Amino acid sequence: MSAETRYCYHCRVHHPANETRQITTKTGTRWRCLRSIEATRISEAERTAFGRSVSAMNSAEAQSRAQRVSELHLDQWNRR
Repeated sequence: MSAETRYCYHCRVHHPANETRQITTKTGTRWRCLRSIEATRISEAERTAFGRSVSAMNSAEAQSRAQRVSELHLDQWNRR
């Protein structure tokens, strides 16, 4: 597998290049992951569930990052 990654504008995550495809949109061409492309072929309820799962992953990642930054700041503060 190539180390190259591409940013999926749909789920806002970097994926390996072999898991993405270039899609033409109104504003130009963008990269989308195969998972998000496949998700458009399912029912609305399943798409909603997919969107919620992506949102939950993004929220968890942001919360984890914020926690690490907070711990780093506390650690620096305690060293003073």
